[in-house]
Amino acid sequence: MAESRIAVYGAIGANVAIAATKFAVAAVTGSSAMLSEGFHSAVDSGNGVLLLIGTHLSERPATAEHPFGHGKELFFWSLIVAVLIFGLGGGLSIFEGVQHILNPQPIRDAHWNYIVLAAAALFEGISFTIALRVFLRDKGDRPFWRALRTSKDPTTYTVLAEDFAALTGLAVATVGIALSQHFDLPEADGAASIIIGVILAGVAVVLIYEARGLLVGEGIRADTAAAIRELLSRHPLVRHVGPLLSMYIGPEEVLLTTDVEFDPNASSGEVAAAVRGFEHEIRQRFDKITRIYIEAQAPRR
Repeated sequence: MAESRIAVYGAIGANVAIAATKFAVAAVTGSSAMLSEGFHSAVDSGNGVLLLIGTHLSERPATAEHPFGHGKELFFWSLIVAVLIFGLGGGLSIFEGVQHILNPQPIRDAHWNYIVLAAAALFEGISFTIALRVFLRDKGDRPFWRALRTSKDPTTYTVLAEDFAALTGLAVATVGIALSQHFDLPEADGAASIIIGVILAGVAVVLIYEARGLLVGEGIRADTAAAIRELLSRHPLVRHVGPLLSMYIGPEEVLLTTDVEFDPNASSGEVAAAVRGFEHEIRQRFDKITRIYIEAQAPRR
């Protein structure tokens, strides 16, 4: 988690500076797209703080009321972040774009917009590179897209998604401002603002979907479950393996429970040794599965 915080700190630092600059230049030039970018960076700054809060709260120790710890706190705060991106980032950008189209105003001193957009692209690129390096270090040998799709650490994939949306939004804002200036078409600036809002809303929907799955009890992947079932079934004393029940209780912590029917002629010591061996091998192969509960059928003797 310490590595994930580095990505969040980098994103916060970049977005605070960028947001202030964007708002100042938007006030000077009257650019709708630049104002939308300011909303975007401001929301991203707040989101970084919320992710840090979620990370801190998720690391609290287990209590009697929360015997499995507080790992899901981070999933909750990542949902709040996604809702803010959708409502504040996407909603305000679309609203501002519509208003600018209905009441078009020419951009003043457009060169300031290009200077700020170039600087913002530099800082967002740095933030994205930091988050990407953390992700690449954590993904191991897994293919990039598979690792991204299966990542359960919101502090990593949320920052990556935000920075990707930011870089895309900067490109859209640049095109919109250029078209508005070159063709004397203020509506193009407003259209760019709407497109930025749609991009943010789309990213938010993906993040909301991921957070929802984790909050309502998402379990391990089907291929992981199949590998564990094969591991259990190949033991000579095992006669039947029941349903594998699993759930993420934190970004790096999975609960797994199942019923295993052993040979009725196996001794209690043999069953206990087999269960211990199962738990050790599962943890060795799948380091995120930290809590394992195997209920064995009592042998006849």
